[in-house]
Amino acid sequence: MKREIETINQIIDKRQSTFPKDYIRKEIPKRIIEQILENANKAPTHKLTEPWRFKVLQGDSKIRFGEFLQRKYKATQTAFLQKKYDSLKQKTEQADCIILVCMQRDATEKIPEWEEIAAVACAIQNMYLTCTAYEIGCYWSSPKLMPYFGEFLPFNQGEKCLGVFYMGYCDKETLRTKRNAVHLKTEWYK
Repeated sequence: MKREIETINQIIDKRQSTFPKDYIRKEIPKRIIEQILENANKAPTHKLTEPWRFKVLQGDSKIRFGEFLQRKYKATQTAFLQKKYDSLKQKTEQADCIILVCMQRDATEKIPEWEEIAAVACAIQNMYLTCTAYEIGCYWSSPKLMPYFGEFLPFNQGEKCLGVFYMGYCDKETLRTKRNAVHLKTEWYK
């Protein structure tokens, strides 16, 4: 038990976002991606609705996704920025694997939507922690273009994307994000 708590504390402490610009060209084995998704699938879910859905992009599909993002950005933005346009495709090329993390809304809506969103966020946290344990860099992004993703891939009725999860190996440590002390955010009552 003591070893398990030390391990989870270390993994949580090391967890951070690592951006695609820091990824190297190294393939993430399919079995590891499957394990990341399996751990995401074990997130808490009220009434076992399991609202998370995953669309895994690798190879040509992630390149096509980058090109789609560029086209959609160009078509929808009034204040076009070349740097932003270029970065959309660069991110997809730099990542070894991209997962569109979606939420399938319960058709009966027996659970409030915020709880379903929270369940998907918990699944993403499990993905982050698993990537950290495997020493895979990852980054959860929620681009403004998400409402258009159904034009790139089929979405079911009531399904919507809640983020793009980029993954890739890194050969250097990224700067650690500093957090304010938890006691500054905590109130105790007796």
